[in-house]
Amino acid sequence: MNFIRFYFHKRVWYSSSSSLPWISPLQILKDRAMKADPPTQTLNTTSVEARRKSKYISHEATINLIKNEKEPQRALELFNMVSEQKGFNHNNATYATILNKLAQSKKFQAVDAVLRQMTYETCKFHECIFLNLMKHFSKCSLHERVLEMFYAIQPIVREKPSLKAISTCLNLLIDSNQVDLAREFLMYTNEHLKLKPNSCIFNILVKHHCKNGNFESAFEVVKEMKMSKTSYPNLITYSTLMDGLCGSGRFKEAMDLFEEMVSKDQILPDALTYNVLIDGFCRGGKVDRARKIMEFMKNNGCSPNVFNYTTIMNGLCKEGRLEEAKEFFDEMKTFGLKSDAVGYTTLINFLCRAGRTDEAMELLKEMKERGCKADVVVFNVLLGGLCREGRLEEALRMVENLPYEGVYLDKASYRIVLNFLCQKGELEKATKLLVLMLGRGFIPHYATSNELLVRLCKAGMADDAAMALLRLVETGFTPAPDSWAQLTEFICRERKLLFAFELLDKLVMKEFATSTICT
Repeated sequence: MNFIRFYFHKRVWYSSSSSLPWISPLQILKDRAMKADPPTQTLNTTSVEARRKSKYISHEATINLIKNEKEPQRALELFNMVSEQKGFNHNNATYATILNKLAQSKKFQAVDAVLRQMTYETCKFHECIFLNLMKHFSKCSLHERVLEMFYAIQPIVREKPSLKAISTCLNLLIDSNQVDLAREFLMYTNEHLKLKPNSCIFNILVKHHCKNGNFESAFEVVKEMKMSKTSYPNLITYSTLMDGLCGSGRFKEAMDLFEEMVSKDQILPDALTYNVLIDGFCRGGKVDRARKIMEFMKNNGCSPNVFNYTTIMNGLCKEGRLEEAKEFFDEMKTFGLKSDAVGYTTLINFLCRAGRTDEAMELLKEMKERGCKADVVVFNVLLGGLCREGRLEEALRMVENLPYEGVYLDKASYRIVLNFLCQKGELEKATKLLVLMLGRGFIPHYATSNELLVRLCKAGMADDAAMALLRLVETGFTPAPDSWAQLTEFICRERKLLFAFELLDKLVMKEFATSTICT
């Protein structure tokens, strides 16, 4: 089957009426909107007047304007408008920019229209445009469109797709588990493009088989690679196989393969390859074997990197060997390696879980001194550690003050502390934190909100419960039936019916608004 002919027939790339001017679908929608909405006409008139007064817009300026435009329709209008300038013709860069903008916004109908226009252009296009579109279509699970973009390269770029294009397309299909499409694709490249697979393409197939646990097929691919003159197995091939074998608990086979790679094929491993084995053994609960691999690594002239140390530290921490992990951490620093946030986070996390939060706080201080920025994950770990040790006041102060120190907290940061405050019966502090959360735009978990309301009522704090519910309702929260029943019962028992009526009005209006929108 001729894929190009089928594709172009399907998408109507070529037409006997090619002399007709191109009008984008978004432009048609815009024209209709202008007739129905007078303000749009005013905006359009303003843009026309601005255009008349403006100077010549260059290709570079066009690209910047399109990138900075948030609305894809406005970006397409701008793309069309600049082409009306005398002496201006769109080039590869401007087409790439508008297609990326439209694809990001999932305006695929407009993407097709722009691609169709490209078939009439005389400028030179590059296949990178289509590689980018392949990735966008793959993210949206439009796998057949990934293939279509590959088939469109030769007609529009007027050159055969490169091996990079083939590798990109195949990798996207394999990662999406589109085996049938991948097989169809490889048959097409072999029959129509006469392109033989290189090591990169073979490695993608090896990765696919290892991912599915089909090691026999993976080794068959390797055997075929060895028979080929242009695609002999390389470091990536062996690393992929060893990673798959370790992940399946086949450690002896992974080590045998490592020895074969070094002795038979004379391929020297790098720090990344060693880390495949180190990580595999650590995940398999064999940290001491991983440490021996690192020793072998050092003795054979390959210096360990931060990732190697962090991997073993993580394995030791999982086995509760915190002191040994700290020794590894100190050893790493003596070798002049600067630990990253991952290494610090690993130790801080396990120290907090072991009830050694003060030591974790010291590591946080060291992070700052060494210029290693702590992210929200580190602070959430510390907040959890403080709360588990009953140091709720410190946790609450941290949540209150960190944003003023330039630290961005997420909703989990507040929820961690709020949950512990509710569990420990610190209801006044929990209510205070709830107000702080809502004021900063964070909404507590649904179950936590209901638990807090019920606990407030049971503690005789009906006023606080009512005010908390009023604030929560404004964020779209609807209390569970049991929570609502208990809340109204306690409010009525306190003879504060006004609160009950206000709450009921709020909830009824919210439900009415929701049902109106749905219908």
